[in-house]
Amino acid sequence: MRIGLVIHVGRPEPAAFARSFADAVEAAGHEVVGDKDTADLLGRDLHGADPEIVVASGGDGTVLAAVREALALDVPVLAFNLGTIGFLADAEPSDLDRVVDAITRGQLSEKRRMTIVAHLENGTSMIGINDVVVEKIESQRLVSLAVAVDGEDFLTYRADGLVSATSTGSTAYTFSAGGPLVDPAIEALLLTPVAAHSLFDRTLVLPPSSVITIRVATDRPVRVSIDGLEAGTLKQGEAVEVLRGDRPARFVSLDDHTFPATVKRKFRLS
Repeated sequence: MRIGLVIHVGRPEPAAFARSFADAVEAAGHEVVGDKDTADLLGRDLHGADPEIVVASGGDGTVLAAVREALALDVPVLAFNLGTIGFLADAEPSDLDRVVDAITRGQLSEKRRMTIVAHLENGTSMIGINDVVVEKIESQRLVSLAVAVDGEDFLTYRADGLVSATSTGSTAYTFSAGGPLVDPAIEALLLTPVAAHSLFDRTLVLPPSSVITIRVATDRPVRVSIDGLEAGTLKQGEAVEVLRGDRPARFVSLDDHTFPATVKRKFRLS
């Protein structure tokens, strides 16, 4: 099997683990592929062929980068947690031998997760797995954001911003803003205001078929990002359309953990 690696480059531990993983999978008869940057991190020559699976070594930011690569190739992702919480990562470094054995035996189980898309009026479109964030640029000033759902006007928020998230993304920015934790098996779109100056500041949970339109209703510009990557800016009267992605993200894992068990483990509740 051809295995691609996405590695966190800011700390030495993910790169060191990635080298150990590459040694182990190559010893098991698999091929590690990647670009020059990955080859330099691993200290070996790599072919540039497309991988059949993408393996992430790092925290959730690294997993999001791996998902972007895997979505473009329509291949699955397996993530090792070398971050703080690593909510998107299924495996720990101590699972290395089990993972290599499962890859060799074809015994990894696959789950698919809903993706989210942002369409800006300037023609820019981006896809992600966690969230689309529309937020203020000027730190001391609120913005007014008019929301419509499926073409029907809903509410104009005065807030620091709005987070439109998938159930997978409910453990990220939405959770920090006071939103609920939602099992990724439940396909939904969540809309959560950030520091809202209004009587209504709760998360709105919508079916996955919904289309959320967020329009700037003030003369203060906003920034739009998806999974932490900036997609562009909007000025007064301009809008971003948020909806379900055409294709799901594919994840593979060693074990079939329940969502409550994952929450309990990742947040160290016991």
